[in-house]
Amino acid sequence: MTKVAVIGAGVIGLSWAKLFVEHGMTVSVTDPRPDLADVVPAGVQVAASVAEAVRDADFVQENGPENLEFKKNLFAELVQEAPAYALLLSSSSAIPSTAFTKGIDGSRVLIGHPFNPPHLIPLVEVVPGEQTSEESVQKAVVFYRSLGRTPVVERKEIPGFVGNRLQAALSREANYLVEQGVVTPEDLDAVVTNSLGIRWATVGPFLGAHLGGGPGGYRHLAEHIGKSMQGLQLGTPSDDPEQLIEAVEKAYGSSTYSALAETRDRKQLAVLTALEEN
Repeated sequence: MTKVAVIGAGVIGLSWAKLFVEHGMTVSVTDPRPDLADVVPAGVQVAASVAEAVRDADFVQENGPENLEFKKNLFAELVQEAPAYALLLSSSSAIPSTAFTKGIDGSRVLIGHPFNPPHLIPLVEVVPGEQTSEESVQKAVVFYRSLGRTPVVERKEIPGFVGNRLQAALSREANYLVEQGVVTPEDLDAVVTNSLGIRWATVGPFLGAHLGGGPGGYRHLAEHIGKSMQGLQLGTPSDDPEQLIEAVEKAYGSSTYSALAETRDRKQLAVLTALEEN
């Protein structure tokens, strides 16, 4: 039976653990939080240390703080403590693995970055570092596919990878539009969920644009509508997020996190089910 060690039991780590257990894997989790035994999913083993968690592990999924020094120290320990055959994967949201594998053997270290929550959202960005072997890349792809995920291999490291960079670009303009009083947070969310969200869930930006050009495809769109969009100047949000924080809290602060998350997950699952059926 495949054994997976989950390092870090925050939102992402616990979601990974749930996914691994649901696929019949032996899962051990370690985290310094005092309530660890109370929050892990059923069937997950609690380990008292990193060394105990990774003992005999086939795969290690790290979900620690987004801090370079922390990851340097942790992966140095993982290389020493995990079996030589274990694949060492990081859920890092922005830090490429090359940055935290200097001075250690990074041939089996790479990024396996999910989108939250990973037990529902299929994407996993598989990003090899400078030392990562091709064998490790393919092993990661097979592993994530066995979990029903959609791994996308990115062949060039860049901070934030692809998904978060796209998300950051849209978020910057969304923040600017709310700060400028053009739209409220609720109405901006309504714009996205009733237009771009639906379109991109089915075809993505490039295929969507290609279809938007009609029979002439992407070329027609670029030569006509594209020209009118080239002069569009996007905004820069304020360095002080307080106004924006207050606006979002006013929009959604009356609802509990658990209620909002349950609604999100239920709707996302419905979208995924619909996509699978077509």
